[in-house]
Amino acid sequence: MVYDPDHGSLFVPPSTQDHIQGVLSAVVVLVMYGDYECFRSANVYRLIKVAQQQLSASSRENNLGFIFRHFPQEQIHPHAQRAAEAAEAAATQGQFWQMHEMLFIHQQELGNGYLVEYANRLGLDISQFLRDLSRGVYVDRINADIKGGLQSGVEAAPALFINGSRYLDHWTIGQIMAAIVTASK
Repeated sequence: MVYDPDHGSLFVPPSTQDHIQGVLSAVVVLVMYGDYECFRSANVYRLIKVAQQQLSASSRENNLGFIFRHFPQEQIHPHAQRAAEAAEAAATQGQFWQMHEMLFIHQQELGNGYLVEYANRLGLDISQFLRDLSRGVYVDRINADIKGGLQSGVEAAPALFINGSRYLDHWTIGQIMAAIVTASK
């Protein structure tokens, strides 16, 4: 794994406050800072899903934890912040990962009407969802993710940390799997 100490340490350690697939005590914990409107973030998320599937097939699923943190880049992606808020609103109703997946699949359609449509597809309480979005209930949480990312040297999404070290190698399944295997030793 390519490691750059100037851009390399995760400032905010993984915690139960994070959205996690797997467990915090996993041998390898991936932390991704992403933007739902960013094509590269969606690609990295897809690579991580493939890595999870490959590890699960080899019965190493307890060895990998995956955390997603928000890093919307509003200056270039005008819908990213609202999409992050929609993911958080869905999380309150126990549907973070389902909304997360939907947002990446439909990342070219993230206007407010689409977000409500996705919430409806997931069976969320639409009144609560809309109330939460209109009140900006999750802005502070998203801003905390952004601040933690900036403190970790993240300047743009996507950014990936493996066991707290910044991943700076090529974005291929082979390279990511090699980095995960190396980190698990």
